[in-house]
Amino acid sequence: MPPSPIETGDLAVDVIDITDRDDPRVDDFRDLNSVDRRPDLPVLPGGRPGKGLVIAEGVLVVARMIASRFSPHAFLGVDKRLTELRADLSDPSVAGLPFYRASAEVMADIVGFHLNRGVLGVARRPETLAAADLATTASTIAVLEGVNDHENIGSVFRNAAGLGVDAVLFGAGCADPLYRRCVRVSMGHALLVPFASAANWPHDLTMLRDNGFEIVSLTPDESAVPLSQAVTGAKVAFMVGAEGPGLTETAMRAGDIRARIPMARGTDSLNVATAAAIAFYERASRAER
Repeated sequence: MPPSPIETGDLAVDVIDITDRDDPRVDDFRDLNSVDRRPDLPVLPGGRPGKGLVIAEGVLVVARMIASRFSPHAFLGVDKRLTELRADLSDPSVAGLPFYRASAEVMADIVGFHLNRGVLGVARRPETLAAADLATTASTIAVLEGVNDHENIGSVFRNAAGLGVDAVLFGAGCADPLYRRCVRVSMGHALLVPFASAANWPHDLTMLRDNGFEIVSLTPDESAVPLSQAVTGAKVAFMVGAEGPGLTETAMRAGDIRARIPMARGTDSLNVATAAAIAFYERASRAER
């Protein structure tokens, strides 16, 4: 016999039980793995407009969405996750929002697969931030060019949050940082660490320099200086490129200094998120000295 639903009287959200997978109230959570209908896609195949929603997956990520500027407008989850999120769902910021409660089976039918994490939050995309605004408030920025793997982007956000990076700037050729997998891999930090896209790449790097940033281009090139010798500025922007090709020569010429992470045993490079994390740590450890 299934457990009785929890008491919901102290929650700010409105708990609504969903028993029909086709209930239109949960359409924003539907078919998350569908290439043709995924609700987190701004543009669907063929150029059709998509919903472009932001999906938070799991208790921790949903809690971080509630705390972020990505204001959720609905939740979908099983009773157990409702219990685990009780404190967050009692916050006045979510007052009156629907929490659609469903069994694991009904939830799987809605989203298109069994979701072990058991809860989702959904938000509309807020206005994008301006790159110039990031430059005036940050002292350490991660700059990405051509990074088109969502898991790498998610890992960069998680590393940035943990190692004191203030913001992320996306150059040309990067994947959508608000894709569901990216948000999940970032553990929700893609919703908390401010980010913006460069409107004129790589010329917008001049804007960083004008705001006092030293731009450090990470490269495996042995002629570059060791990373420990490159992180000297009061404000630093670390620039990293895609797996394999790395930064374009055009982008590196727009930087101030090329830096490498000394490698051993014939290894020529590291995963982009790992390399970025080492640079972030070098910056953080230098600040503590």
